[in-house]
Amino acid sequence: DDSQVAKTIATFPQLMGCSLEENLKPKVELLRNFDFDDKEIVDALSRFPPLLAYSKTRFEHRIHVLDASGRLTSKSLGGIMTLTDAKFRARFER
Repeated sequence: DDSQVAKTIATFPQLMGCSLEENLKPKVELLRNFDFDDKEIVDALSRFPPLLAYSKTRFEHRIHVLDASGRLTSKSLGGIMTLTDAKFRARFER
């Protein structure tokens, strides 16, 4: 809803600078391809708006790794993106 969008943008105004076609849509589609429904996507973005600001490469890689390990959830998305590459590898790529 509009109030959620406004809250998300107020929390992370940098989203206004993200390309809809090149950044936002592909990431939302990727999440849908991993069986996230719209509510789960909205919940994940509400909890961690910077999620969509990470590079597509980082975003895709981490989602694939978590999915392969059976640990991909809407609640895990924000936390995994903030980890350094070394910490992510140590925790999830064994």
